[in-house]
Amino acid sequence: MRSKLSVLAFFISIVLFAQNGILKSGPMVGYCEMKEAMIWLQTTETAKVKIEYFDIENPTVHYFSDEFQSSKEVAYTYHILLDQLQEGKKYQYQLIINDKKVTVPYETTFRSKKFWQWRENAPEFKIAFGSCSYINENPLDRPGKGYGSEYEIFETIAKQNPDIMLWGGDNTYLREADYDSKTGIYHRNTHTRAIKEIQPLLAKAQNIAIWDDHDFGPDDSNRSFYNKYLTQKAFKDFWANKSYGMDPSQQEGVYTTFNWGDAEFFLLDNRFFRSPDERKTGKLTMLGDKQLEWLIDALATSRANFKIVVIGGQVLNSDPKTENYGHYPEEKEKLLSEIAANDIKGVLFLSGDRHFSELSRLERPNTYPLYDWTVSPLTAGVASGKYVAYDNKLRVKDSAFFTHNFGTITFSRDNDNRKMELLLLDKDGNTLWTRTITKNELQ
Repeated sequence: MRSKLSVLAFFISIVLFAQNGILKSGPMVGYCEMKEAMIWLQTTETAKVKIEYFDIENPTVHYFSDEFQSSKEVAYTYHILLDQLQEGKKYQYQLIINDKKVTVPYETTFRSKKFWQWRENAPEFKIAFGSCSYINENPLDRPGKGYGSEYEIFETIAKQNPDIMLWGGDNTYLREADYDSKTGIYHRNTHTRAIKEIQPLLAKAQNIAIWDDHDFGPDDSNRSFYNKYLTQKAFKDFWANKSYGMDPSQQEGVYTTFNWGDAEFFLLDNRFFRSPDERKTGKLTMLGDKQLEWLIDALATSRANFKIVVIGGQVLNSDPKTENYGHYPEEKEKLLSEIAANDIKGVLFLSGDRHFSELSRLERPNTYPLYDWTVSPLTAGVASGKYVAYDNKLRVKDSAFFTHNFGTITFSRDNDNRKMELLLLDKDGNTLWTRTITKNELQ
């Protein structure tokens, strides 16, 4: 009998190993709403995939997604809709691949959005934020020391238990071998997403992303990039945002918005419509007229206490030497003047790109100051300290840090006294810097 049980256990272990071997990366939690959520994953080959899930407060009632199949055309990526949710619940979920349950060595949970309006104070919640994730691949990297390092920072972020992880651009770095083909572009996204250190973070926090030049195309790329529709398609295949652009029929840009608690997040696309720096004629634009008008409309309409504008490059930096909004002075001035003219409260900018972190503060007459918190890099090369000498007159004293880092923002307190606590942390979770910004300060 014992021998038969041993044989059975052996064959079960083989089956489980085979199913886990099919799983390339993920699962990843995407957007979560009151009634539905999206789970992403990638396999190594065509497979049948579905999700089993349950409310942890009622574990006897299990739900199942529809069954999905994928193809090489989308690099065997899946977007699996879970549409039997109740608001404000924590769910546990499990993958089923080819009719076999797949166990992963990290927590697989998510929360549906809470229905708090008109009933209670806004919930306390935490977001994490970072940018510039470079994962080495020696044969295709430039010679010399690898540009990426300290991947354990992703495990550190997961231990912070954020409700949302905002990926602030340069989430993957396309190389010279990647730009010119779909094969290269999808290889780069697959390679970056598959590292083991990132999996626990993907599996238990909402992962929402914007892009910047390196996941859009070559360094400092703009609207002229010939493969931008292909990198846009890859971005959609490898992320699980709720939407991409405001006109699906046009398929242009990846800007969108979502809300959580009393914060609304405006995710901007600073590449798809960006005019070339080298162009001497025509209108200089970073966001483009259509996206800019949408943003102003959306900000003016929003009733959120905190309006978080997430963008790949710095907005407020007063020194245009680097790749920031200062290269587009007319468009930048229009955005800032429209925020003031429309009396839009509660705006905070989150930006990446710079390979160091700093907080900029713009004082404005007869209204509240604007902040731009730049958080960078996660694993890419760290900038030299010489950037402190750059003439960003808006830099808040002692807010610049040159190390691998990430930020968290915790939203808390009752509705009349809401605040954001900003923390900058290093790869080991040590606090480098902190700042509290209240709702009243942004009124």
